[in-house]
Amino acid sequence: MLQDHPRNKAYRDAILSNKDDFKDKIVLDIGAGSGILSVFVPRLELEPYMQLRPKKPFSHKKVDIIVSEWMGFYLLHEAMLNSVIVARDKFLKPDGLLFPESATLYSVPCSVPSMFDFWESVDGVSMQHFGKSVRENASKKPITELVSPESLLCDPEVVIWLDLREVTLEDINTIQMRHIAVANKQGKYQGIFLFLHTFDVCMLPT
Repeated sequence: MLQDHPRNKAYRDAILSNKDDFKDKIVLDIGAGSGILSVFVPRLELEPYMQLRPKKPFSHKKVDIIVSEWMGFYLLHEAMLNSVIVARDKFLKPDGLLFPESATLYSVPCSVPSMFDFWESVDGVSMQHFGKSVRENASKKPITELVSPESLLCDPEVVIWLDLREVTLEDINTIQMRHIAVANKQGKYQGIFLFLHTFDVCMLPT
């Protein structure tokens, strides 16, 4: 997260621009990691502020606000959301706030020739068979890659929207996606791109 400046700014702005929501409140940061959110919140000169890392005991009964940067690759990969849900159910007051309070995952077919077409000619030598093996191995697991807008074969569509105030562990553990996308741009179909948009993916209370 430290190098994701737009995401850092979104959290910082949401926290610092909602001082009234944080005033005299007890705040819990789940999965504090580097502690950057733990720096943003104390700048407001608040009441007790607590960090919760995995396996670290937490004895406080209820908190007013939970903040967490839990989003992994394609939203759910790191499984941190489970910890947020458990903490929400155990520690958040009924009228408490979540930062963020919702999240969205987008899907779109894409063409990424830079990843595969390289093998067509390596310094004049065809390595198509090796390239085929690379593609087969790549298809067995997700790849984290930067994809330009020009590589998208149609407009992105929402495939998952989560209301973090209501979603349950059962909901998360039983998510299934069946999605049909129609390409309307020219290009070689080479995969499905799942992504989060920094400013759309998480709605922060205002």
